Amino acid sequence: MSTTPANQKTPQDDLPPSVSENIDTITAFYQRHEEHMSVPQTIIEKMSVILGSPGYVAASVIFMIGWIVANLVALELGYEEVDEPPFFWLQGIIAVNAFIISTTVLIRQNRMQKLAQHHARLDLQVNLLTEEKTSKIIAMLDALRRDMPGMPSATDQEASDMAQPTDAQAVLAVIENEAEAPEKD
Repeated sequence: MSTTPANQKTPQDDLPPSVSENIDTITAFYQRHEEHMSVPQTIIEKMSVILGSPGYVAASVIFMIGWIVANLVALELGYEEVDEPPFFWLQGIIAVNAFIISTTVLIRQNRMQKLAQHHARLDLQVNLLTEEKTSKIIAMLDALRRDMPGMPSATDQEASDMAQPTDAQAVLAVIENEAEAPEKD
């Protein structure tokens, strides 16, 4: 999924094919996730990037200081002040701004939380698969060791224990029981 010319080498070209495939899979996952965003969600995402930037904070502070100074200096210069102290209109603008910022942040966090849940499920599935494969490799190595004529035939209890696949349901039940158990003082 590279957009570089065919004759130009990319950093991904130096990686093993399996790593490149994993990178492509992850990239495709994020692209699918972005493609399924609704138009309002896309707008809110773009707004949250702007609202969360240092430039926006600086512009807001400059606006507030400018508003206060303009209204305090207006009477001195003979103009009518738009918002006299305690600056009711400025407080309203700040409150609406805070509402918009907090709402856009919460909406974006909800989407990021769903994405994190997908990551957690994927991690769990990969970890369970890795545990199964590791148990199988240990069992195969233990069997190979027993079949080799020059190796001592003593049983390695630790290897035998590790060769047994973990019962994910049993581990989950223990975790759930510990989570539900009352805390001991």
